[in-house]
Amino acid sequence: MNINNKDVIQSYIMSTAKYDFSADEKRILLRLVETWQYLLEGKELKGKIDRDLFGGYILEFPISYFVPDNQTNYKRIKDALRSLNDKKFEYEDSNLWEIIRIIERPQIRKREKVIFELNEKIVECFLNFTKGYRKFELETALSFSSVYAVRFYELMSGQTTPLTFTFTKLKEMFQLTDKYPRTPDFIKRVIEPAKRELDEKSPFSFEYRYKEPDMKDGKKFYKIMFYPIAIPRNRDEHVERKDLLSQKVNLSAFLDKVDREYLAKLGFSDRQIKNNYDLILSAKKELDLVYELSLLIGKVRGKKNPQGYVISTLKGKLKDKKIK
Repeated sequence: MNINNKDVIQSYIMSTAKYDFSADEKRILLRLVETWQYLLEGKELKGKIDRDLFGGYILEFPISYFVPDNQTNYKRIKDALRSLNDKKFEYEDSNLWEIIRIIERPQIRKREKVIFELNEKIVECFLNFTKGYRKFELETALSFSSVYAVRFYELMSGQTTPLTFTFTKLKEMFQLTDKYPRTPDFIKRVIEPAKRELDEKSPFSFEYRYKEPDMKDGKKFYKIMFYPIAIPRNRDEHVERKDLLSQKVNLSAFLDKVDREYLAKLGFSDRQIKNNYDLILSAKKELDLVYELSLLIGKVRGKKNPQGYVISTLKGKLKDKKIK
């Protein structure tokens, strides 16, 4: 058990974006996820963040923040920063395709600190929770030796329904388009090693199976379905206890002012909103949340449990939408 371990929340945009990072590069990005969570929670930062004249961010962190076990391996840090400076973050959904440089102008002041700049666009990806989020243990994510284990950990954490990808899509996400042309090789070199690490270390893992190939333009597109599995014995009891005792994520990171005002009118406390994060976020994503809540304001009068009525109604609306 690591008393410094904690749950962090990462936007689903970051979890599903196309990138290929080394373990050291991913360590830097996970530390950035932690940093933005500190900001959302109003906690003291491990480093320093300033804004430049063009809206970007200048970050300073102690060197120890980015290396395991208090090592001071400047070559590893330099290699990771150099590579991140060369790489770009590619994101695509149904409305947008965009490429963003990961970091800019990295510096190391030896025996002191690391400094680099972030474009405001990449920060938006860290903080954009409108398409959902993944919550996972930071120290567990940092412990994986395989960067693919980290990717699957991000995807499977808290997941309750199967995820389906074509092999083409999965290889694009992991930036492995030009590797492992044979599906069995991709499974052997990427999926199976990741699964073994998750089974050993993670509170979330998966089983998987092939689906029949779809035909498009005369080509076969093989799909693979991942079934999430919870492994309670791998959950950090210290983190679980903290999670149950206090959920302090700033609501404004997930819900706008109007959403919160309507929920307040329906009698929801901040605690009740946090206890129903998944449902409310799903309703915000799949439904017109404000409209649905406005319809319920008159209906909850006289109800013994108005909040329970709202929750039940939203669940029914989401269920009906899935059936259609």
